[in-house]
Amino acid sequence: VQLQASGGGLVQAGGSLRLSCAASGSMLGSSIMGWYRQAPGKQREFIGSVTSGGIIDYGDSVKGRSTISRNNAKNTLYLEMNSLKPEDTAVYYCNIKRRVTPTYNFWGPGTQVTVSS
Repeated sequence: VQLQASGGGLVQAGGSLRLSCAASGSMLGSSIMGWYRQAPGKQREFIGSVTSGGIIDYGDSVKGRSTISRNNAKNTLYLEMNSLKPEDTAVYYCNIKRRVTPTYNFWGPGTQVTVSS
C-alpha cells in the first residue's frame, strides 16, 4: 500500500486548507485511514480517522475546526480545516491501517502546512 498526500503549503491565519491522501495498492477494504500531524519538537498527534465503513473519530487537537471524509471509490481521504492558527503549523501525515488479516500499517511521506500570522 502506498499513500500520497497533497494540498499542503502556506496559509494565512484564519484561513482554511484541504488536504487529500490517495491510497494505492491492494486489500484497501476494511481499513482505517487517518490524519496525524507533527509540529517541530513535538510528538505526532492524532487528528482524526475514518473507517472504510464510514465511522469517523476525531482527536481533541482540532476538533470543531476540522472535517474528515473518505471516498472509498477513489481510495482517498480528505481533511478540511478552518480558522487556522500558527500553532497548526506542522507536517501532516496520512496513515492507513488494517486490523483484520492481512494486517498492515502504512504512513505517507507527509505534507508541510505552514500557517503565517
